[in-house]
Amino acid sequence: MADSVIARKDAIITTPGSSDYLKVGFFQTAVLRALDYHETTESACADTQTDWEEYLVFSSEGLLPYLTNATRDTGYPLDRFATGDGLTHLYDKSQNTTIKNALRALRESANLQPRNQYGGYWFYTYPNWSYLDGTYSLLPFLVDYTQRFDPGNAAAVSGDVMHQLELLWAHCQDQGTTGSGLLVHGYDSTKKASWANPVTGGSPYVWSRALGWYFMALVDVFDIVRSHDIFPSELESYIRQRYTELAKAVLSAADKDNGCWWQVVTLPRAKGNYIETSGSGMLVYGLLKGSRLGLLSPEEEYTGVAEKCYNHMLREYVVDEGNGLLGFNGTVGVCSLNSSATYEYYVSVPVTYNSLHGIAAFTLASLEHEMRSNQVL
Repeated sequence: MADSVIARKDAIITTPGSSDYLKVGFFQTAVLRALDYHETTESACADTQTDWEEYLVFSSEGLLPYLTNATRDTGYPLDRFATGDGLTHLYDKSQNTTIKNALRALRESANLQPRNQYGGYWFYTYPNWSYLDGTYSLLPFLVDYTQRFDPGNAAAVSGDVMHQLELLWAHCQDQGTTGSGLLVHGYDSTKKASWANPVTGGSPYVWSRALGWYFMALVDVFDIVRSHDIFPSELESYIRQRYTELAKAVLSAADKDNGCWWQVVTLPRAKGNYIETSGSGMLVYGLLKGSRLGLLSPEEEYTGVAEKCYNHMLREYVVDEGNGLLGFNGTVGVCSLNSSATYEYYVSVPVTYNSLHGIAAFTLASLEHEMRSNQVL
């Protein structure tokens, strides 16, 4: 799947728009995980690994000119931090000071990012609006940058990471489905948005991809933190607790027939609703990785649903395009709270073929599936 994206040049951006940082950065992360896995298992040929490395260099170098000014960076969504994995990999390989300066500018831009009255990061330029979406790009970047370049700041970063996760947890609890335990797309801390809950400020619906971003952020931050003892133990304990709570809710919300998750998660089979593949891929990845890291018990209850969904996506949404290329379907375009945020809105956003959001999520899910089964698909 990753080879097909690289062959089509789908993940090369020359003049990035506001959403391109996330798409390219997320795919870079998937390629990096594939490299790590296949280097460990020696299951990919040298030519394939060379192609992946060349893609990472080319795509990261193309983004560099747009990420070197911390003040300017704050004009982009929190999605910009998704480029951190690719840039860090490039720096590890080259020790190039221009790349390190770009990483430093990204990190400084977090300090300059506007916050609401509770200290929560604005996701973008919409005042006081915080989204689940930003957690996956921002929080793993913060902890990884800290352990690499700024270990003396580990306690402060840990506190901020927990604070951001907890603000979203508190304000985004699903109010529409009693006891679902799921999280809605985002919140307005001023409660002035047309869609804001008058008590929590939360938006009205659980969007599968936003839920997936938050769930992946939990398990990826946990993975980094558990490997580096510079972080206070409270951070690992906090993430373990929140992850296991959310995993139970995610499991309960899975479709009983195919194991996957609907675009609007809590309204399965409602008119216009459908199984959405980026959110489903993210949640499969989050469950399988959490199981691998020892976070889930009984493990089989969670992995059974995740594998059921994975196999459903493999059968129904992976497309053989011929000439050795694969495509991927069923991924919604960008959903924003800068909208009516109604149910009708979420199910009317067009589905995109070969979306990098969906392909990257499915690639990550595939790698976790392969690690479980010790086979290469």
